[in-house]
Amino acid sequence: MTKTKTADYQSHLQDVLDAPEGAHIAALFDFDGTIIAGYSATAMLWEKIKRREMTAEEVVETINVMAQYSTGNMGFSGLMSGAAKFMKGVTEDSYFEFGEELYEKHIARKVYPEARALIEAHRAKGHTIAIVSSATIYQIEPTARDLDIEHVLCSQYEVENGEFTGNIIRPLCFGEGKVIAAEGLAAEYGLDLDNSYFYSDSYDDIELLERVGKPRPLNPNGKLREVARENDWPLEKYESRGQGKPVDYIRTIYATGSLIGSAIASLPIWALTGSQREAMNFSTGLFGDIATALTGCELEVTGEENLWISRPCIFVFNHQSKADVMILAKLIRKDMGGVAKKEVRDTPVIGKLMELAGTVFIDRANARSAIKAMAPLIDAIKIDGKSIVIAPEGTRTLSPKLGPFKKGAFHMAIQAGVPIVPIVIHNAGDVAPKNEFLMRPAKVRVDVLPAVDTSQWTTRTMNDHVAEVRGMFLEALGQAEEEEALETLLSEEQAPPQKTGQRKKTVGRKAGAKKTTGKKSVAKQTASRSTSTAGRATGKSIKMEAAE
Repeated sequence: MTKTKTADYQSHLQDVLDAPEGAHIAALFDFDGTIIAGYSATAMLWEKIKRREMTAEEVVETINVMAQYSTGNMGFSGLMSGAAKFMKGVTEDSYFEFGEELYEKHIARKVYPEARALIEAHRAKGHTIAIVSSATIYQIEPTARDLDIEHVLCSQYEVENGEFTGNIIRPLCFGEGKVIAAEGLAAEYGLDLDNSYFYSDSYDDIELLERVGKPRPLNPNGKLREVARENDWPLEKYESRGQGKPVDYIRTIYATGSLIGSAIASLPIWALTGSQREAMNFSTGLFGDIATALTGCELEVTGEENLWISRPCIFVFNHQSKADVMILAKLIRKDMGGVAKKEVRDTPVIGKLMELAGTVFIDRANARSAIKAMAPLIDAIKIDGKSIVIAPEGTRTLSPKLGPFKKGAFHMAIQAGVPIVPIVIHNAGDVAPKNEFLMRPAKVRVDVLPAVDTSQWTTRTMNDHVAEVRGMFLEALGQAEEEEALETLLSEEQAPPQKTGQRKKTVGRKAGAKKTTGKKSVAKQTASRSTSTAGRATGKSIKMEAAE
């Protein structure tokens, strides 16, 4: 590789896959700009301003402190100290809650899919994965949990009696502090830093980049890029998240508008044949073809024959993205109806077109009315021979992780006497994650699994059938082991309290759950220890040890 060439994404992955195996090799990741696009602190600041949780004086002073830091007139310690004083007297619990909301609204959609794949490549090699960041646990925890990263080394605010004191804990996880944190982790877990990786976007991390044997600048800023070229370090840059290019906005607008264009194109068929169904079939297939082509969404489909051999049926799919609509239209193409939340009906033009295409709109908050609203779909299956498309999760997920399944699709299959065909979409979030407007080009993997016979199903055994089908999704997505670990964790959490004197040193919490009581304050954790706040989706136990 030349000094001026940026590493190809696949070759960078291959570099990891060709590396030696073993937990003694660490894969250390910076957070802001490396795992996610942009800065979590900026998202946190704007969200607090939006909520009017900061006074005008605090906003002005915060901006002033940030300006001084960006111009080099203030160090990172001063920046953190300035932020800490505004937090004095605020409960730590409230910041964990705020971090969860921040993740759902802003940060989840900023996770680079390439970074996710890179982390999975290291996991496949059995490497020890950790986030080493100057940000705080409140910004990082939900993302670490999503990515199943057990170890989080980060900067800390002092906490006493569950409240921030207005002070910081030194050393901060910045500059040389990151080296101290990484060496502490290495000492505790027997890691070989001389053969380990560190991924970062900033020259501020030069000390740790030089400390590890395999420095990997990722989305590097200008100064780091120059140093990397001088040292012949492989560079890599991701463009799948963050500020989009003008062409991304154009492709998104045109792809969305193609639903209307496809409907208009079908009007002559309706007028000349008098068949609304034929017109809608033409429109559906055309929309799928045009929208996926405009967005650059390339489908890699396994089991495509299963889309046709068992119709009519109930198609169930895992819902990750607004791109799922065009993906399903391209795959299923004809004789289909669907279910959507009632708010979609109010979307100008598009809501009406979806209604004409056979979509039933339901109120998710009212289970009884939702069941009643879906009754016409049974007739559409039995009388019209249509297949129905339903997302049993009920809503889009924030990440590729599979959510719990609702039972509506399974009840419908029993009532209509038709099979269920699972459509497993691996990575539609690469095109457009939840809460993201832009759609970007991506290759999306889809597995269409064989039809599931429902002729012997009963409502009494419904839970078993739901678990069976969901298990098929988990297996196809490669999440079965994670789910099993989560179930083990939950069973441990529900176990009777231990006897006095048997204090647990490990704590877990299931994915998506809020912070639980009993968690030690960050003030009592050393900067070089892994915190108790990540990896809980897989049931991993995280050590929390008091500072010496």
